[in-house]
Amino acid sequence: MTSLRLRATASFLTRFSLPFSSPKHPLNPSLSFKPHSNTPNFSTKITMSSSPSQTIEHVVLFKVKDDTDQSKVSTMIASLNGLTSLDSVLHLSAGPVLRNGSSSFDFTHILHSRYNSKDDLASYSQHPSHVSVVKESVLPIIDDIMAVDWVADDLPGPVALPLGSALRVSFLKLKESVGEGAKSEVLEAVKGVKNSFSGIDQLSVGENFSPGRAKGFSIASLAVFTGPSELEAVDSDQELVNSHKEKVRDYLESVVVVDYVVSLPQPASL
Repeated sequence: MTSLRLRATASFLTRFSLPFSSPKHPLNPSLSFKPHSNTPNFSTKITMSSSPSQTIEHVVLFKVKDDTDQSKVSTMIASLNGLTSLDSVLHLSAGPVLRNGSSSFDFTHILHSRYNSKDDLASYSQHPSHVSVVKESVLPIIDDIMAVDWVADDLPGPVALPLGSALRVSFLKLKESVGEGAKSEVLEAVKGVKNSFSGIDQLSVGENFSPGRAKGFSIASLAVFTGPSELEAVDSDQELVNSHKEKVRDYLESVVVVDYVVSLPQPASL
């Protein structure tokens, strides 16, 4: 069990570049970020969760087409951040990825949102404003997407993350040979990471409950740091990282790790 916990811990800490290639899934042109879908609410809502024992996390990763005009990218980001006003959204932030540590995917942008319940997430996904933004500003300029939703229990601190906060999002796809018991142990091991690294202000861990757009990734974690320097400090212990990489390979088929900084939304370019 100790070995498995160490392996799971390493999967959280490392920006992986493992030698496997998950097949790209062609983008479904009818996709509209269905429940449980994406857009997060921005941190102008300084909110403590009304249900502190449970928070719904929703993360969407996009790959914008290489030849996309920057004005259209800016419009997408501004439009998504504009959905912060929807009642069901506790927190939303959207913007460019700071670092992509995944060899199998090349995501360029991220959305992170939080809700009090799965029903609130579904309400957001189905809201006409959200559907319009996705149809008009998102789908025309992206060629890959994935989304993962999970329940975070007993999330400490504010639900709306302060400007300048650095996030590390990690998605794990376990090998088919890894059973439910081992999955539970991996989840517990990842949850214990915060006790070993004081730079983590908030750690959210859970099992994906929306498999349709998750590309087979079943475990998610989101670590919140005060800023990029605190995030980078976690990676500075190369001895720890290197000592566990080989062990992690035994349990994982693929890993997605993305870093992001919560920033002030920029107005769309005209």
